[in-house]
Amino acid sequence: MLVRLEEPTLLSKIIEVISELVTEVRIKISEFGMSITAIDPANVAMMKFKLPKSAFSQFESGNEILGVNLDSLKRILRRSGSGTPLILEKRENFLEIQIQDRIKRNFSLNLIEVDSPEKEMPVLDYSSRVEISSPDLISSIEDCSVVSDACSFEVKEGKFIIESKGLNSARSEFSSDEAKIEAEECKSKYSLEYLQKFAKGMKLCDKTILYFANDHPLKIDLKTGYIELNFLLAPRVETED
Repeated sequence: MLVRLEEPTLLSKIIEVISELVTEVRIKISEFGMSITAIDPANVAMMKFKLPKSAFSQFESGNEILGVNLDSLKRILRRSGSGTPLILEKRENFLEIQIQDRIKRNFSLNLIEVDSPEKEMPVLDYSSRVEISSPDLISSIEDCSVVSDACSFEVKEGKFIIESKGLNSARSEFSSDEAKIEAEECKSKYSLEYLQKFAKGMKLCDKTILYFANDHPLKIDLKTGYIELNFLLAPRVETED
């Protein structure tokens, strides 16, 4: 297996985001490109990342599974700069990483066995789809984190509302002028700890697409250039005594 990326910066940033959820992953290399699916240890969140074969300037590989420690991988990827080609090559039980800078730099990353469930992102039915500016969404999530550890996503009277309530409260309201809202009225509550982790991925693109429904998992779709990044987050369901 040998693949080459001319611009590895986005891959480095994606690995940073994934490392917020898990410490180890299986990187799948196939005829379609590179993909990673990960579920956090608490089984609250899931993510999927895809980078198609067409994103690589060189791609020589069959089907490969690369088990890696994300902390080790991201430390190496941080050493590559913008516009510095990156070559990944599997040799026996190592992933050889070459940074094609003015000086060729080489790293060897020991491949590991990763014990994680083989799952695909489930296909769910949603009553609401909201396309929103990523900076606006990130700002609203940060507002809510000031007052509580969870926030609600709600569609009401044609508006999309993000609200958090504790002893204090925070609320952002978006009309059809600020967001593309295709939704029935619904409401669901989600952990801000995870939303803040996902926000690091939202920073990579201008728009974020949200899918949700009453007390339903939240699906987040992000696309930028070749890259596709999806998150799934379980709802925070509160029970009455």
